Amino acid sequence: MRHILALPLVALMLPAVAFAQDAAPPQTEPQIGPDIVVLGTGLPLPPGTPAYGSSIIDRERLTDEASDRVENVLKDVAGFQQFRRSDSRSANPSAQGVTLRALGGNASSRALVLLDGVPLADPFFGYIPFTALSGDRLSGVRITRGGGAGPFGAGAVAGTVELVSATRADLPNNSGSALYGSNDAMSVAGAVSPDLGDGYATLSGRFERGDGFFTTPDNQRVAATSRGRYRDWSAGLRAVAPIDAETEVQFRGLVFGDDRTLRFKGADSSSEGEDASIRLVHRGAWQVDALAYVQARNFTNKVISSTNFRLTLDQRNTPSTGTGGKIEIRPPISPNHVLRIGIDARIADGELFEDAYSTTTGLVTARRNAGGRTSTTGLFVEDDWTIGKLILTGGVRGDRWTISDGFFTERNAAGALAASSQRFADRDGAEATGRAGALFQASDAVALRVAGYTGFRLPTLNELYRPFVVFPVTTNANPDLGLEKLRGVEGGVDFTPATGVRIGVTAFYNRLEGAIANVTIGTNIRERRNVDAVVAKGVEITAGIVRGPIFFDASYAFSDSHVRDEGALDGFTPSQSPRHAASATLGWTPQQDWSLSGTVRYVGKQYEDDLETDVLPDALTVDAVVRVPVMKHLSLVGRAENVFDETVVTRNQAGSIDLGTPRTLWIGVRVN
Repeated sequence: MRHILALPLVALMLPAVAFAQDAAPPQTEPQIGPDIVVLGTGLPLPPGTPAYGSSIIDRERLTDEASDRVENVLKDVAGFQQFRRSDSRSANPSAQGVTLRALGGNASSRALVLLDGVPLADPFFGYIPFTALSGDRLSGVRITRGGGAGPFGAGAVAGTVELVSATRADLPNNSGSALYGSNDAMSVAGAVSPDLGDGYATLSGRFERGDGFFTTPDNQRVAATSRGRYRDWSAGLRAVAPIDAETEVQFRGLVFGDDRTLRFKGADSSSEGEDASIRLVHRGAWQVDALAYVQARNFTNKVISSTNFRLTLDQRNTPSTGTGGKIEIRPPISPNHVLRIGIDARIADGELFEDAYSTTTGLVTARRNAGGRTSTTGLFVEDDWTIGKLILTGGVRGDRWTISDGFFTERNAAGALAASSQRFADRDGAEATGRAGALFQASDAVALRVAGYTGFRLPTLNELYRPFVVFPVTTNANPDLGLEKLRGVEGGVDFTPATGVRIGVTAFYNRLEGAIANVTIGTNIRERRNVDAVVAKGVEITAGIVRGPIFFDASYAFSDSHVRDEGALDGFTPSQSPRHAASATLGWTPQQDWSLSGTVRYVGKQYEDDLETDVLPDALTVDAVVRVPVMKHLSLVGRAENVFDETVVTRNQAGSIDLGTPRTLWIGVRVN
């Protein structure tokens, strides 16, 4: 009952206040004043950016989250979700896909996630390596729902999440933290950020471990049941060097590793990666933003039978590589026109090596190897035209895509080739997409906006070629999958009735044609297939207020989402798609080193499967964070996750249940 009461309470609070994270001018790349450039950022955002609606998460919020997980901070924007409700400590890494607006979940990202302009998604799976991200390394995040054009726009069918690295102004010379938490958990992080000539560098690292909690309910535990143990680490280097007064080079390198145990002893998974990128930013009359990146990733996973608790599948190696880059040029047209012209490319290749085992003899029954390659190359043009109080914005993209070198090989224990082994025909094509929007400043207090967009996404190598098992359900890959294509419109109004107060309301309609879903085709058997469409329509409200040391942020999303298909799924709600989601944070910061805040999050009922047979009940959680200075440059930090120990169901397969994070307490220190 309290869940039902909480939702309208949050909704009633929204019109009274405004989203504090939107109180500042919406800048993805941090800037100070109109003429002062912050070293380490990209080019300024075009003036028409707010026409597409967006929400800003600032650095203070990123560094004051109870769980210290970036993915949980992103849930402040209602409608943001991963495939499952678990965070990166207790979910399978391959299930960390990101989507928006309840367009359905299948573990691959439907939203484009960028860090300093570089796509972060795993080249093989499409998931986001959230354990490699730390709020301390970021200056802010912009989340824009809806299809995107511009650089790397192929893939932004549900929206775009833009993360920006911390700049010199954000970074003390030395910083660090050490915390101890429930279930013998610990987290240690540190960074040094010296000036180097006229530039700077940041060397950072983080290590976390914990015995974890039982993801299995009490009444379903057996001798083989294990806590969700985790251990992850990451190390990053970012350097910024100016070449002249208008030009700079930015380098970023990242290495990370992640190990987890899920549900049963021996059900271990791991992911690791090495990423590097280099970016050139020129802010002269002819502005240029050019970057190139490379990613090397790997993933392993062991599947344990839920009946006899023996190893049934060892996905022992999944190496993949991602490469890409972009060049964007902004010629000096006129003060009222911002023209962007560019080209970008992404290439992903990878393969899997896995062994199937007999659960009776424990011997290998089959050895499988599968993989392939995908690519997109796009040309884009966007223009923002300011006409007094009206800003018109629009852009088009033309992409050539390829799916090639696909294969599946299976051999028995003796090495003989199975009849199912085959090579798949190469495919390619071209897609034209675009978007357009208008922003009208009706008065100092009211701004009106409208936008329309199209977009597309290639299936990932994982969806095309890798079957997976969440025992006892097997989900088959499908090498014949087609593209997902989005068409959408939205309109909204932003109110600023007083200083520090802002309210935003958006109504939207999105249609995702060819949506890739895990479709049930038999008892405990699913297959990835394109359904005719997923249609999502709804309303999003963001609001907040800043009054001296007190701030309040809130967000609510209502998403009416249904499958449109000629088969049995027609009219059903897509799996992993709640109708209601809400978040609210109340905080008090009386001075720089003092902080006290609490966050309430609500997620509505959703379905585990495509047939609406297994329900994930709604959940309401409360988190809290306090930071108190004890001496100069040293603060005491206390954090509490899920204060009231709410039961959060993250998986329900015919009554076999997994749970999310229970009440978890942390205590530690922060040096700054």
